Amino acid sequence: AGAVFFGTVGGVIAQIFVYWVGRYGGRPILERYGKYIFINKHHIDVAETWFNKYGTGVIFTARFIPVVRHAISVPAGLAKMPLGLFTFYTTLAVIPWSMLFVYLGMTLKDNWESIDDIAGKYTVPILIAAIGLMIIYLVAKKMRAKRK
Repeated sequence: AGAVFFGTVGGVIAQIFVYWVGRYGGRPILERYGKYIFINKHHIDVAETWFNKYGTGVIFTARFIPVVRHAISVPAGLAKMPLGLFTFYTTLAVIPWSMLFVYLGMTLKDNWESIDDIAGKYTVPILIAAIGLMIIYLVAKKMRAKRK
């Protein structure tokens, strides 16, 4: 429980830092110095497109999609998304990741080198679940827009 808690706190703090860079530094700072936090111009473009197209709820679902997961904090900061809402969605998405990594650490122990054999079978189901959540979110958003 302690490892999950501190893993979640660390993951959220890291994303708040990226959010602040986007909010207070803007795109020029990110394009120039993003490489030091593993974010390049392409990542910013993709994440910004997703954020602008799908709204704030994408903060949660994007955390499960490679490339977008780390960069999605940038457009949230650029769009000045409320920090409380950003932190809420980020925390909800970081908790399962923390649980997964703690579980894998406990399960693998000294056999960590065989991660592909153990975790490989979960990759596709997790990806399908992430895509499914994204589709549900998009359908709900579209239905809500039609009602208006």
